[in-house]
Amino acid sequence: MCRKIIGDKMDLIIGSHVSFTKDTQMIGSIEESLRYGSNTFMFYTGAPQNTRRYNIDDTLTKEAFNMLKDNQINIDNIVVHAPYIINLANDKNYDFNVSFLKQEINRVEKLGVSRLVLHPGSHVGLGEEKGIKNIIDSLNDVVDENTKVNICLETMAGKGTELGCTFEQLKQMIDGVKYNDKIKICLDTCHIHDAGYDLNNFDDVLKTFDKIIGLDKLSVIHVNDSKNSLGSHKDRHENIGYGYIGFDNLLKVIYHDKLKDVPKILETPYIEKCPPYKYEIEMIRNKKFNDHLKEDVVNYK
Repeated sequence: MCRKIIGDKMDLIIGSHVSFTKDTQMIGSIEESLRYGSNTFMFYTGAPQNTRRYNIDDTLTKEAFNMLKDNQINIDNIVVHAPYIINLANDKNYDFNVSFLKQEINRVEKLGVSRLVLHPGSHVGLGEEKGIKNIIDSLNDVVDENTKVNICLETMAGKGTELGCTFEQLKQMIDGVKYNDKIKICLDTCHIHDAGYDLNNFDDVLKTFDKIIGLDKLSVIHVNDSKNSLGSHKDRHENIGYGYIGFDNLLKVIYHDKLKDVPKILETPYIEKCPPYKYEIEMIRNKKFNDHLKEDVVNYK
């Protein structure tokens, strides 16, 4: 792991969602993340809502590798998020979902990234049992012994017919996959709060996760506050410290000793079309809540 020591404090592995464009690709992602004071980041390789993709440019990727090395960013901590349009739980578009996920994995492998976050999917009326079976079948068609990417199933809020909103559901999915050493978990703080896991008692939540799934499977953490109350099943992210989870509870997650090697990624909402990540990461590193965050973000030039 690439973790710098600052005084007697281990530097966090922390970053945010950043852009990935045709012209600059991962170079632009790195430049953006450095502006936020990050040492990792997450991106989509194309628009999450559609299938339009451009080729990965090997020359840009090589230059990006050099930039990562120069800035002491470990590529093993970088995360790609799979597009939302993949819904493994619904077998109506089974061939498309499997094919497009395979394509995305190939793109991620070409970029040298090893963590791909994936929403498990929504059963859209098929029922939990059938939906989970479809997810398992799809992953077994996608993942084999040669797969280099770890697919990180994301914990979900349980909105509508979403699956993956309980640790038990995620465990069932993992157990059903033949090569399940390639299946990991992305824990989203907003999602598990909205699903009913109380982050006021995060040690208990983590113990439950460890008992059901195992901490060795926890590969990424999305750090988000929530606009809604515990167990609301809404999935509406809020800026750090401005929601129902609260700043102190999120710090407990971010600085937990058992999670120090897990990349933490912010997906908090823009403020008046401005990214808040520079100030949120600064706030987290200082362990001091900024009650002027929203004004600072808008006024930043």
